[in-house]
Amino acid sequence: MTKLMKSNPGDDLGDLRVLVVDDDPDSRRWLRCLLEQQHAAVETGASVADAIALLVSQPYDLVVSDIGMREQDGYDLIRQLRSMGGAAASTPAIALTAFARDEDRRLALRAGFQVHLVKPVEPAALLAAIAAVTRRQADS
Repeated sequence: MTKLMKSNPGDDLGDLRVLVVDDDPDSRRWLRCLLEQQHAAVETGASVADAIALLVSQPYDLVVSDIGMREQDGYDLIRQLRSMGGAAASTPAIALTAFARDEDRRLALRAGFQVHLVKPVEPAALLAAIAAVTRRQADS
């Protein structure tokens, strides 16, 4: 897995509330650690059902989800998220996946994700994508 990076002032995610959804516990831990290093408030779910329960109970600024999960996948999650209505329906979402073909990227974007990133993702690429979809300005 990719190494964690040192915090740069432009990478600070402040009080961003992020929901990470991945059925792999190591991936969840790594993402939580990376995002918390950047001062984000992070909740995690191991399944689509976990994620929907969390999304119903509180608002998030961003969802970061794996696509290839057991039972229900990231496409099921984004469809449910986009159909929820209210603020949840417009929550920015990033797909993290081992599915790396151009067609996979197009499918993720058409499904409702704003960004498609291939695993293993470089921390700087993930942080840049988060800044872009949440409209946070990174110091250069």
